[in-house]
Amino acid sequence: MIIRTSGLTKRFGRVTAVDDVSLHVPEGVRFGLLGPNGSGKTTTVRMLLGLVHATAGEIEVLGEPMPRRAASVLPQVGALVEGPAAWGHLSGRANLRLLDAAGRGGRRRDRRRRVEDALERVGLGGVDRRPVRAYSLGMRQRLGIAAALLRGPRLLLLDEPTNGLDPRGIQEMRALLTELNLGGTTVVLSSHLLSEVEALCTQVGVMDSGRLVLDSPMDALRTPTGRILLTTPDPAAAVGLLDGRVLARAGDRLVVRGEDAASLNARLVAAGVRVSGLTAERRTLEQVVLELTGTGSDRVDPHTPVPVPGGTR
Repeated sequence: MIIRTSGLTKRFGRVTAVDDVSLHVPEGVRFGLLGPNGSGKTTTVRMLLGLVHATAGEIEVLGEPMPRRAASVLPQVGALVEGPAAWGHLSGRANLRLLDAAGRGGRRRDRRRRVEDALERVGLGGVDRRPVRAYSLGMRQRLGIAAALLRGPRLLLLDEPTNGLDPRGIQEMRALLTELNLGGTTVVLSSHLLSEVEALCTQVGVMDSGRLVLDSPMDALRTPTGRILLTTPDPAAAVGLLDGRVLARAGDRLVVRGEDAASLNARLVAAGVRVSGLTAERRTLEQVVLELTGTGSDRVDPHTPVPVPGGTR
């Protein structure tokens, strides 16, 4: 396992931010850590990196105990947590050169190559000399991910990596993370964006109120619902043939009770009913998460206790 925790717990005073979390992330996966705001995702990531000390429990990253072996582990980890940090008066390129010199050193020519390669990979290859304080939020986010890539990490730990990116930027970042993963980098991202995790990740963990309520391969979650989505130019004929099995109809689209799409197709074709589309419905990640998580959200209703700032993320 590239990440392993056992009984991981973090308390801030009377607030339990992370509660007895035992997490297992195999090497080579794209792992999404999901949950509502305040579920403890960011606190968990910060403990993995040794930025916050656990109240109880054990952490292993790259097979080494953390934070005790942080000096040997962290050079192999690229991270972006709670937004990119940078010296605002310097350019993005100057920021990366300073970070690379502090982290790896080596010949100046090699440092320049690493910096240019990182900028190119995140879509900032043509960035000018303007200071980072003049960057858009999306450009800052790209720069933060470039900084995480400088060391050629075995493990990437990213907190909300697509924050501030436009739709094209999100698509580019998804492609980059997939490429890095196929090249051998394990990718772990913390996010509340269900669509991004579903599109990118091969394994998912779900947190709610500080507890890990699910840790599963993505394919295992998307089980059949027992319904088939049928599109046909002969909806009336299909309804007549499938009397009692049609659960809903909207124009030429029908929802049919059943799990065997092939048998349904054969029956329709044998009866002369034309079929334009036929798909066995599967549960979405959104359905799974909503079933597993409670009422945690950004809402503050009457009589709802206001959360303590910085208490749980």
